[in-house]
Amino acid sequence: MISNHLNLIELQRQSAESINDRVAQYLAAGGQIAQLKSPPPNPLPPPRSQKIDPETVLKRKPKRLNLTERQALRKLADSL
Repeated sequence: MISNHLNLIELQRQSAESINDRVAQYLAAGGQIAQLKSPPPNPLPPPRSQKIDPETVLKRKPKRLNLTERQALRKLADSL
């Protein structure tokens, strides 16, 4: 791939060369680089329970009164 950002590539090249120089100095001084295996992945969460607690079940909203029920209720209220 051709990049239009050659200046950015050149800036990163200087950093990479600096890192390579420091790694070479470390190895020349007797340092060792160990290749370790990756850490284990995060464990899966426990499975959800199939039990449904009746106390936590959401209560359904009661249906609204239809037109005839509202009219009957209004007649009762007016008669009082």
